[in-house]
Amino acid sequence: MTRSDEEAVSRFVERFAAEMTEAGMQRMAARVFAALLASENASLTSAELAEQLVISPAAVSGAIRYLTQVGMVAREREPGTRRERYVLHNEIWYETFTRRDQVLTRWEKVLREGADTLGPDTAAGARTAETADFFAFLQDEMTSMLDRWRERKEARGAQS
Repeated sequence: MTRSDEEAVSRFVERFAAEMTEAGMQRMAARVFAALLASENASLTSAELAEQLVISPAAVSGAIRYLTQVGMVAREREPGTRRERYVLHNEIWYETFTRRDQVLTRWEKVLREGADTLGPDTAAGARTAETADFFAFLQDEMTSMLDRWRERKEARGAQS
């Protein structure tokens, strides 16, 4: 890769990381995630991440801790060494949204219980019930959307 290619990749990593930070992800975690996403094998060591992003090993460690907790990155041992590689999960976005669907299910359940507790004839109960309905709608749409994504991906794979 030429120096200008490396600079272009670096600009992409920082730009995408900024977008993810704007959406609520921790800044360093977003940078590490974007660097892994942009890497050829979706896998880098701590030293490679620190060098590429010009950050400390402690910053890499903190970002990796967060990314593993939210299920976006896995740790793998390099065969024959004590070094760990950090790897993006396959189908990261599909898995992330599938987990989000599970969260919506739990939230909807609690909200329905809350609406019953607050009472259907109260403003708070009606507002809580509407929020539960919204999450039920999102869940239905998410399931349908993820099914359509699978079909699209399989069709695209069949064309290759």
